[in-house]
Amino acid sequence: MNKLVPITLLVVILLGVLYVVLINRVLYVYIYSNNRFRFKLSDTGISQLEPSPQVIFVSSDFHLVAPDGMKYTQPSITQGRTDVVSVTPWLAPVVWEETFNEKLLDSIYMKKNISVVATVFAVGKYIMFLKDFLETAEQFFFVGFRVSIYVFTDRPNDVPHVKMAEGRQLNVLPVPSSNRWQEISARRMELIQKLIEEKLINKADYIFCLDVDSKFHGRWGTESLGGLVAVIHPGYYRDDRSRFPYERRPISRAFVAPGDGDFYYCGGAFGGLIQEVHQLAKTCRKNFEDDAKEGIEAAWQEESHLNRYMWTNKPSKILSPEYLWQDFKARNPEIKIIRFSGVVKNYAAIRPN
Repeated sequence: MNKLVPITLLVVILLGVLYVVLINRVLYVYIYSNNRFRFKLSDTGISQLEPSPQVIFVSSDFHLVAPDGMKYTQPSITQGRTDVVSVTPWLAPVVWEETFNEKLLDSIYMKKNISVVATVFAVGKYIMFLKDFLETAEQFFFVGFRVSIYVFTDRPNDVPHVKMAEGRQLNVLPVPSSNRWQEISARRMELIQKLIEEKLINKADYIFCLDVDSKFHGRWGTESLGGLVAVIHPGYYRDDRSRFPYERRPISRAFVAPGDGDFYYCGGAFGGLIQEVHQLAKTCRKNFEDDAKEGIEAAWQEESHLNRYMWTNKPSKILSPEYLWQDFKARNPEIKIIRFSGVVKNYAAIRPN
């Protein structure tokens, strides 16, 4: 009988060790898969990077709790807009006016005390657009929430002073000038990646990367939040995919084959959870740099690489062209509101080449 005691004790210890190992493994798999960071696309030649083990992200984006007692109009699944499509084939919502309840969404995210970052690049003569961007952002971009705007510029002394509401701040980050606008465009992904790694990890929840030569005209708020968020380009949203200006040369890592592609997305507006945009920026940067080593520049620089990335890594939310219209375009009937729009400009006068 006494001999059984050590054996029993040994069995208990071994079971305990096995339990700890299994629990750790389950937690690892959950955290790793929840961040959606590991992809393998060896048959395409597209690089998909794993995160550094030192980078840890935390998010509660998918747990939505409404305040007790809040009253709002009953939603319907049989009535609503019939002139547009509001869901993709992979069941991601497409956000249009009259497809969401802004008060309900704001109340949900206000309880979370979220922090939102916006980035803009005001390099060279593009600094002339910054004042309008900042002033209209104060009026329409996540009003009432904690917002940090990061301005990358080679003219920090020319950044205008714009009064910002409590909880909102402006951060100026100096960058070198460039003689080619393509190089400025190309470095965006690198600088966004570094900004996230150096300043935003576990300090902000969402990030939107926007063009400075644009102005806000209407609400841009919590309805736009999601994991990976894309904006449909206003110039191609009615076109067949054969007309999309994808990179069509197979030698480029931005290549999208004829017959492939869902929508054509804007390079001038995209965003989502910090960890999702970090992965996008990191992957697009590497693919861009690997192309450059072989003397290849994609048709539309980082926009081409972004579209290639989102063909494989489907956005979890898509914003309609309301979220980046073009001032020179007449408004189509389905565009009930313009929220953000590129201003009319003379490219020859503002670009260095």
